[in-house]
Amino acid sequence: MSNVKELLKEKLTAESYDRLMAVDNAKIHEFIADAIELTNPEAVFVCTDAAEDISHVREMAVKSGEEAPLETPGHTCHFDGIYDQARDRNATKYLVPKTETLSKALNQIEREEGLAEVRGLMKDSMKSRTLILRFLMLGPRDSVFSIPCVQITDSWYVAHSEDLLYRTAYDQFCKIRKDENVFCFLHSAGQLSEDMISVDVPNKRIYMDYTTDTIYSVNTQYGGNTMGLK
Repeated sequence: MSNVKELLKEKLTAESYDRLMAVDNAKIHEFIADAIELTNPEAVFVCTDAAEDISHVREMAVKSGEEAPLETPGHTCHFDGIYDQARDRNATKYLVPKTETLSKALNQIEREEGLAEVRGLMKDSMKSRTLILRFLMLGPRDSVFSIPCVQITDSWYVAHSEDLLYRTAYDQFCKIRKDENVFCFLHSAGQLSEDMISVDVPNKRIYMDYTTDTIYSVNTQYGGNTMGLK
């Protein structure tokens, strides 16, 4: 994309744009701009490591109806759909270029065909919703063994759950090299019921593009299918 920064400046608030530009990495900027064009969100929330940002995610998980408060202060619960209770192996596939082959033990689909399918399902999927951007780390901060990951989701529940599973890493991303590779995860819960549960089960997809270290996940909320670092 040739107009990445222009698109980001148009779609983000001044505060969110400044937060994102503090992360000086071309792949991340292109990934986010592409996701915005594809999913067409109403708003974009760039989450930092600040306590108020983390609290906002938790509050929105309840306000949106994806989580419900329990009697114990600070505790909440979320229920996935009855057909969304585990990692979905049948809906999970590797995107494989025509010139490459993987083990027959792995579910796979031709890369261009799979991209067209999953991106088609994600088209305008965040309309009237907020695109939530998380910067996370698998492993300790400042370690050569750690894996930096960028997660985009329209589920406040997914964004909240990641605070329970991984280390926040916005400050680390602000130190990242312009050309450093990162893992990117794009998720949309898709069509939701009145109970805020993903309902388009036949169109659940978790497609892994290992050529670009990108995962696309749609029409699911279960953590194993949506939280990229898993």
